[in-house]
Amino acid sequence: MNKIHLNTKLILFAILILAATFRLYNINWDQGYHLHPDERAIVLAVTQLKPPASLNEFLSPSSTWNPHFFAYGSFPMYLLWAAGKALSGFNPSLGQYTSINLVGRVMSAFADLITIILLFKLAKKLFNSKTGLFAAFFYAISVLPIQLSHFYAVDTLLTCFIIATLYSLLIFYESPSVKMSFIVGLLFGLSLATKISALVLLAPIGLALITDFFLIFLKKPHRPRHWLPHLPKFLKHLIKYAFLIALITTFTFLLLEPYALIDFKTFQLQTVQQSTLNNNPFYFPYHIQYVGKFPSVYDLSNVFLWVLGSFLDDLYFTGLFFFLILFFTIDR
Repeated sequence: MNKIHLNTKLILFAILILAATFRLYNINWDQGYHLHPDERAIVLAVTQLKPPASLNEFLSPSSTWNPHFFAYGSFPMYLLWAAGKALSGFNPSLGQYTSINLVGRVMSAFADLITIILLFKLAKKLFNSKTGLFAAFFYAISVLPIQLSHFYAVDTLLTCFIIATLYSLLIFYESPSVKMSFIVGLLFGLSLATKISALVLLAPIGLALITDFFLIFLKKPHRPRHWLPHLPKFLKHLIKYAFLIALITTFTFLLLEPYALIDFKTFQLQTVQQSTLNNNPFYFPYHIQYVGKFPSVYDLSNVFLWVLGSFLDDLYFTGLFFFLILFFTIDR
């Protein structure tokens, strides 16, 4: 068993080395010209940040600590600012507009490496170590994560926190506790402070809280005597852990993105604008490319062409082909 465990670690380590090579290769691909527009917008916001001189200044919407930019969460900006300041002692340009984006790109790449480890652990917990290694390897060679690791937007950070939240949520579901509800809330708060679209995690969190009782109810919904005795315990469980998760999530989010509350008007306005982009491609000029595109077909074609890569596409279609054969020929 120890030998198998050691082999698994060695294979996972090799996968991480391969993934790091892909993600860190040619990290300064635009040679300092800041050609990625979202990354450039984040860097411009970060380089204007200054710690407030007083509590009153901190609590003001016009504070120098307010990024005034809520298309993305504030946490990635504060993280990049802190990393740039720490490294500027070795090289001043790493804390300035000229090169701070390179600091962010390395951070983005390492966040994606953590995602690979989390995917391994998640797949191992759900299935086994072999499945975990396949999941880690396939993600390691997927085209889009490699590309996104070369930018400091929020995609790799957000993916990392979402996978971490789902993994911790699985542990919480198996054995609910105050500790695990704290961890779930912390990671959910980090996800929201990275990008508000992480609100979609409310669905799996809600399912983790209600699934056990819901399954009991579904067995005999027409017989209250079957499920009614479980109701008091379920409600106690729901209220206790839902409150703890909500409390820790809110605290973490406001700690890492305080101006979502302090400058709520701007936060709300920009959040609504980002939401409008999904429904109205004419809203901003750089979304005109989506006019006339059929949503599902366009999305899927991009997944196959630019997200997975040809190798994983071939595996996907081969697997789908055999699945369909088994599905329609199996004796039911």
